[in-house]
Amino acid sequence: MLTDLNVKGGPQFYRYSEGSIDLIPELLQEYDAGRILIVHGSISWGKAKPYLTKVMQLDKEIIYEQYHGECSYNECHRITEIIEKNKIDFVIGVGGGKLSDLVLYASHLTNTQFGLVPTLASNCAPWTPLSVMYHDNGLAEGKSEHVKRQAAFLITDPTLVIDSPVNYFIAGIADTLAKWYESDLILEQEAFNDEPFPQMARFAARMCKEKVLAEAEKAIMDMETKTISAEFIHISEIIFAIAGLVGGLGDKYARNTAAHAIHDAISAYLPEVHEYLHGEKVAYGIFYQLALEKKWSTINELIPFYESLQLPKSLTEMGVYPMSESTLKKIVQLIDSKQKVHLLPLQINEERLTTTLIDLENFINK
Repeated sequence: MLTDLNVKGGPQFYRYSEGSIDLIPELLQEYDAGRILIVHGSISWGKAKPYLTKVMQLDKEIIYEQYHGECSYNECHRITEIIEKNKIDFVIGVGGGKLSDLVLYASHLTNTQFGLVPTLASNCAPWTPLSVMYHDNGLAEGKSEHVKRQAAFLITDPTLVIDSPVNYFIAGIADTLAKWYESDLILEQEAFNDEPFPQMARFAARMCKEKVLAEAEKAIMDMETKTISAEFIHISEIIFAIAGLVGGLGDKYARNTAAHAIHDAISAYLPEVHEYLHGEKVAYGIFYQLALEKKWSTINELIPFYESLQLPKSLTEMGVYPMSESTLKKIVQLIDSKQKVHLLPLQINEERLTTTLIDLENFINK
């Protein structure tokens, strides 16, 4: 019996359909919201504004604030000051994953209710109760802030999401695929066979793999032609919500092991990878995870899928390998410091982590 499982199901209200953003005024009444802060991006805000007409026309005090592009501690404290100075009682975040993380953490610091309107499907940030932290310059802090509150609502419209950059959608697909490969080795252990929530997490993770491999390429083609197909809806919804359910139901046993650990490490110590999106770096991380487990045949099976989506398979492809011994050591030490990596039923140490990184480069580039 697990006694340390923290289940965080998801937002209190979820809706993903055409016209659903018009439900926000009704939801704001539920929270008696009178002073509202809308935190938004730049390009995405221009596309989202027409969908928020009913919100913007409310007879309430609404303050608009464009965020500075990173979920950093400095930016979180800047938004916190705006919330406190203006006595805001509800925050709405409109934008991508980093903005969702920023709004979550700032709302946590100020004990303020919040809702999210994602403008693209690039990860499960709008669903999950954690914020991945970055420096102001975009390099990763190498850690996340976990909180116990979640969004009052997650609402968006497929006609808005389909108008976002396709490369972000592809990155979201890769990030979602990682949910299975990061949790598989842990949750397949006998100790979890009779645990209801971890098994529900495993079911959600399996969906993340099977649906993505079956429908992602069709969904991408439909996005390119602005066709709101069943496949596009399925995949974007799995990216937003089902991927978030994996960690929400399985907690630390189904969240972010080696694939995300090496994402954090290369993001912290290799400025050159900043041009790659979160999910693109996690795509490489999936291969690192599989190499750590010595599942070379699975890597071979995934290579055609990766190549069709133009996802990076190695650090060499990303232009950052070979690297100095000191940089490699820093990367490995950060991975080794991650508690969740050590939940894998493997002997994890710096030597094995280092050998795995080198072996993967040799395998991909042979």
